Amino acid sequence: MRILVAGAGGFIGGHLVSRLLADGNEVRAVDLKPLSEWYQVHKQAENITGDLSRREVAFESVRSIEWVFNLAADMGGMGFIENNKALCMVTSLINTHLLQGSVEHGVKRFFFSSSACVYASWHQKEATEVHLKESDAYPADPEDGYGWEKLFGERMCRHFEEDFGLEVRIARYHNVYGPFGTYNGGREKAPAAACRKVVDFQLDPSQPIQVWGDGNQIRSFTYIDDCIEGTMRLMASNFSKPLNIGSSESVSIQSLYDLICENQEVENPKYTYDLSAPQGVRGRSSDNTLCHSVLGWVPQVSLKAGLERTYNWIRSEMVMSEKS
Repeated sequence: MRILVAGAGGFIGGHLVSRLLADGNEVRAVDLKPLSEWYQVHKQAENITGDLSRREVAFESVRSIEWVFNLAADMGGMGFIENNKALCMVTSLINTHLLQGSVEHGVKRFFFSSSACVYASWHQKEATEVHLKESDAYPADPEDGYGWEKLFGERMCRHFEEDFGLEVRIARYHNVYGPFGTYNGGREKAPAAACRKVVDFQLDPSQPIQVWGDGNQIRSFTYIDDCIEGTMRLMASNFSKPLNIGSSESVSIQSLYDLICENQEVENPKYTYDLSAPQGVRGRSSDNTLCHSVLGWVPQVSLKAGLERTYNWIRSEMVMSEKS
């Protein structure tokens, strides 16, 4: 098939393009960033730099395309989305124009990458294992800014299917991590930030590892290979409602750091805690009951295994950067 990946220069987008090409598809890869800033560039793809929030760019991008994967968003980890709510909301222009263009150009199927940030806040106020099922998004009270944009995007997809017959698929991703992603600069998510900070501690043990918050926040983290596999299975299914794509393996932020240190045999790690830093909700994990029922599958990569692969990649990148 001819497939568009919007946001192909990002972390998940780069891995998705790789999978689609490996499966024998023709891929048009579009991202706002110049090619030199893409996390992965695949020469076999048609790589385009363009602003998909502009109607004419979005419409031209979906021309002659059969499937659309919309991963494009101005986002990052909690440190970014809590301080850039307006930028997160403006992303709704991308989804709007891609949906309109898909209808005009006869796209067969449209994928929207949503987020666990859509879930209502009152389910997530305690630092306990809260496995959120898809119905827990309503009554609506999502993460301010980013969460509202994602929830709005989900509903827009639903109405485009109802009114125009465009087949849609919607995944609610839960904290995706892995190699070839952001690990510094302010947009990184917790697993990548934790790996970077442990590397820094190994290089200079006199500087403690700084944890955002008290370390008791509960999350589940999804390794990138599972994210891509779940995305492909969902896209090939007949299920058009929002579906969790995320690990149900819950862990505290403190335990996340401890696991990295254990994997790397870091002795006597020292921590400090920044209670003023962005922390997000207290407890959030994925309920995979519906995912298993619909796809006959759930994420397979353990947090221990995924963190080891991610750490090794980040450390090699940091060492290479030091040498250069």
